[in-house]
Amino acid sequence: MTRNMGTFDRLLRTIVALVIGYLWWTGTISGGLGVGLAILAVVLLLTSAISFCPLYRPLGLSTCGHCK
Repeated sequence: MTRNMGTFDRLLRTIVALVIGYLWWTGTISGGLGVGLAILAVVLLLTSAISFCPLYRPLGLSTCGHCK
């Protein structure tokens, strides 16, 4: 797996995931929408942690300027 996420992309995904997690934890979002967003938050955190987004590869995208 070659890194394809830059620092800003990783930071933004982490912030969005934490906000979603907070809203889910406090009950602001619930039901099917809450579960869907909680799953999305986990995916965002995992992709941030490994600096790799599987959707970027087939699209030929990379937000990592210095990664090869």
